[in-house]
Amino acid sequence: MILFGALLAFVGRPRTFDLILSAVERTQLRQWAASRSLPHALVQRAQAILLSADGLANTEIGARIGLSHPMVGHWRRRFQRERLLGLYDAPRSGRPRTHDDDEVARLLRTVLKTKPANATHWSVRSVATKTGISKSTVQRYFALFGVQPHRTKSFVLSTDPFFVEKVRDVVGLYLNPPDNALVLCVDEKSQIQALERTQPNLPLGLGYVEGVTHGYTRHGTTTLFAAFNVQSGDVIAQCKRRHRHQEFLAFLKHIDANVPAHLEVHLILDKYATHKHAKVRAWLARRPRYRVHFTPTYSSWLNQVERWFGLITQRAIRRGSFRTVRELVQRIDTFVARYNRASTPFTWTATADSILAKVTRLAKAINGTSH
Repeated sequence: MILFGALLAFVGRPRTFDLILSAVERTQLRQWAASRSLPHALVQRAQAILLSADGLANTEIGARIGLSHPMVGHWRRRFQRERLLGLYDAPRSGRPRTHDDDEVARLLRTVLKTKPANATHWSVRSVATKTGISKSTVQRYFALFGVQPHRTKSFVLSTDPFFVEKVRDVVGLYLNPPDNALVLCVDEKSQIQALERTQPNLPLGLGYVEGVTHGYTRHGTTTLFAAFNVQSGDVIAQCKRRHRHQEFLAFLKHIDANVPAHLEVHLILDKYATHKHAKVRAWLARRPRYRVHFTPTYSSWLNQVERWFGLITQRAIRRGSFRTVRELVQRIDTFVARYNRASTPFTWTATADSILAKVTRLAKAINGTSH
């Protein structure tokens, strides 16, 4: 008996099976074993299987890769049964759900179909009080289903009887501009205030944002007239003290002086009274190369120059401090000059059909919720 035990100790415990790898399995395991992006546990298991297929014992494999030899045996057996898929962790059931589908559906119906008695909208706490579900759980369900009762989005539907025709006309110019012609989106940004901050700004730093004082002094206003070139992204701009038809007509003359005479010009305008003044219409009628396209009522979003107005407001006006209107105008002129040196057109992708379909869905949603 002693002799038999000594013999076992000398030769080691016999293997129950040998791992035989196919060429595909060996290639895949080598990729996993050398990976620096896969989970470390999966890399270790792939290394263990490769070493085992090369004939090493579990104890030696464990010492090389940092696993206990029982774990090496465990993953050997898993691989023998399930091959490569066996090296992944099995999904775990996790803690049982506290609230079933009916409770979740009741919570969502409460938020989406009703209003609280003492408020205009539901909050996490009011929903938790109403349903008996904890605040943290309500918050998780809000995030999971994208429910945001504290937020609103503004909208307005156009009442223009020719809405469809005008949308197709304007969008057609964006998606398929005519040859030997310019498409200019024209409008004015009125009443831009020259505001001087009463105290210096606090500089931006690590861990805190730039500080801007609430107090300011008004030094007058200016109106920015702009024509955005849809094809190139260039902007023709002028600042004027007022925004009457006289100033708009002067800006049209400025456009005329800066556009080559051989090009046809398509002007996209809104229906502001200044743009339809009799003297403006007479000036355009005497120049047949100009063609005017009006956007529908309440549809300023269809005019691309409005997006450019947003850019100049964000980058040059809103956070500025101006002691005079002249300083404000100089800042605007400088921004326009620099913008035109590296201008690129906006990428318009919406078709007329997609816009009309979205408006139709919005109208149906409004009709479905109206009382």
